[in-house]
Amino acid sequence: MTADLFDRASDAEQAFRDNAIKRQLDRVVEQPRTDSAGSRCCLDCSDPIPQARLVAVPHAVRCFGCQAIKEPR
Repeated sequence: MTADLFDRASDAEQAFRDNAIKRQLDRVVEQPRTDSAGSRCCLDCSDPIPQARLVAVPHAVRCFGCQAIKEPR
């Protein structure tokens, strides 16, 4: 009986992991936008993304302000 309980818990945990991986693989990856000078610009406000943000988050496609609006905590 205890083994069955552990098996079900293990199966549920594996299903959770599989779903999390699938969500990551299925997500839309936004492509960065650059201006004529080659600077990366925010997808929402079109302002240049500060270099400090790109150092901290190399894959950033939004400035800090726009990202904070898109992803409220």
